[in-house]
Amino acid sequence: MAAVPDAPVTPPVTAADVRSARELLSGVVRPTPIAGARALSDLTGTSVHLKCENLQRTGSFKIRGAYTRIARLTAAERARGVVAASAGNHAQGVALAARLLGVRATVFMPERAALPKVDATRGYGAEVVLTGESVDDAVTAATASAADSGAVLVHPFDHPDVVAGQGTVGLEILEQVPDVGTVLVSAGGGGLLGGIAAVVREYRPRTRIVGVQAAGAAAWPSSLAAGRPMPLAGMRTMADGIAVGRPGDVTFPQVAGLIDEMVTVGEDALSGALVHCLERAKMVVEPAGAAPVAALLERPDRFAGPIVAVLSGGNVDPLVLLQVIRHGLVGSARYLTLHVQIQDRPGALAELLARVGSLGANVTDVAHSRISGALAVGEVDVELSLETRGAEHRDAIVAGLREAGHAVPAPA
Repeated sequence: MAAVPDAPVTPPVTAADVRSARELLSGVVRPTPIAGARALSDLTGTSVHLKCENLQRTGSFKIRGAYTRIARLTAAERARGVVAASAGNHAQGVALAARLLGVRATVFMPERAALPKVDATRGYGAEVVLTGESVDDAVTAATASAADSGAVLVHPFDHPDVVAGQGTVGLEILEQVPDVGTVLVSAGGGGLLGGIAAVVREYRPRTRIVGVQAAGAAAWPSSLAAGRPMPLAGMRTMADGIAVGRPGDVTFPQVAGLIDEMVTVGEDALSGALVHCLERAKMVVEPAGAAPVAALLERPDRFAGPIVAVLSGGNVDPLVLLQVIRHGLVGSARYLTLHVQIQDRPGALAELLARVGSLGANVTDVAHSRISGALAVGEVDVELSLETRGAEHRDAIVAGLREAGHAVPAPA
């Protein structure tokens, strides 16, 4: 957890700015629904609601800020076009906003950006340039391109118009859950968090505003502690939508001056939250968008209700989704890998598999090896990939195999 600075900080974006942005966005963005989350409500002991920005146009909240920024450009600025940088969600928001407003758009994306996000950005009419390893690299390239061409840089978070546009999510939350006690918001650069905080702090000053970061890309805790934006030396997280190496000069005072706390969640929690959203809420959510749910799963007793968790986006690469689902199933002990040593004789493998089947596990893959320095002569190492019903079932399988005389190391 990171506390906010004690010294007063003046936020650059106010609730009045957000209300003005809402008028501009009327008829452009969809007021997204609030969904009840019974499983999370049971877990936390209070009512939990999901703010479904994953159902917004382009699949995330980003269209709100992108459209607000581009719509407020002068005619001369629009004629020069816009450039942007993004891992995917802001890219799509800028591309669609530019098309709606008749503005030429060029978007810089990391070379490893998810292919569906790249294709969608091109589909909305933007020119896409792949460059660098991270969003920060793409921002550097976009900034240089804007300086050379005269196009206007539409930053993914660090501009008052962008923050104001993202903050319209907060107006909808207060209308849909007037008595909200805690709002949980994913935090990358801080545009969404800062915009929502501007509204909630003015109209519901007792409501707690909590930012959630991936632990592997958490620039905010050290920045809040230092009282200024501090860059990270490196980042590693599946939540690419919030992998931002440094808070913005606009968003830092916005967030620092208004939120109550910043928490971090690990990769296991993120994958578990994504699986939870799929299974229990019937929502496709990207890892960055599932971060608030991860915070609830890790800290079910921490937050006062009613709770609103903002699902900020649903643009997830299907290949990443497969990996994350498996990671989440491993974390919940519903998928595991066991190494079992058996005698190298006919029928031994069949006996092992029959024993596993009798214990109620579903075998998804089998591999065996006779080559290992840890094996005795005449032994075979068998690697079993199993589907189980959870932690208790996993423990019962291990115990059953050991009772049958097999040496079974701790599950992987």
